[in-house]
Amino acid sequence: MITVDLATETVRDLNQRLHDLPTETNERAWRIVNPKGAHAMVAGLDRPIEIEIDGHAGYYCAGMNKQASVVINGHCGVGVAENMMSGAVRVKGNASQSAGASAHGGLLVIEGDASARCGISMKGVDIVVGGSVGHLSAFMAQTGNLVVCGDAGQSLGDSIYEAKIYVQGQVESLGADCVEKKMTEHHLAKLGRLLDRAGLTADPRGFRRYGSARKLYHFHVDHADSY
Repeated sequence: MITVDLATETVRDLNQRLHDLPTETNERAWRIVNPKGAHAMVAGLDRPIEIEIDGHAGYYCAGMNKQASVVINGHCGVGVAENMMSGAVRVKGNASQSAGASAHGGLLVIEGDASARCGISMKGVDIVVGGSVGHLSAFMAQTGNLVVCGDAGQSLGDSIYEAKIYVQGQVESLGADCVEKKMTEHHLAKLGRLLDRAGLTADPRGFRRYGSARKLYHFHVDHADSY
């Protein structure tokens, strides 16, 4: 394992070092110490490597991730795994706003709570939150899955497209065009696989499913107040 100490090296140098790795690199295990909430750590990766961050991360940690597996042993700031394409990001603590924003693929696991707009405009990512999420989570979510083992704040799934939301706890309110849907055996099996991948223990039968009522895809004067 290669250890990088951010008390003596810069984030820019770290990221450049990771970007410069050859495609068939054998330097696949990395550990980052003394992160001290630095922003944009390990952003833009495109190699099948494993990175462990020992401490808290700032804004946009592991943004645009592709192929890499990143573990944050602490909390993280705004936009963790933003625009992630593939790979996996795990936050051992809590995440700030817009976790997994616009992410196209991969798996984001937040073992604690996530703040507002978790999964905003998600485009195929699977997000599993061990705790609760804040208001406007899955706002304009296009596709993918958001699993919440705790509670959800106001306006969950506002203006949602075809993403699926599973919540075990209470939902403060649903956003425009988001409705509760039937939980079928297919969805129970799918949710069970997501929880297993995330390494979280919960009974899928204790969750409720939410998705789009499909009334806002095209403008209709009868729904004008919902826009």
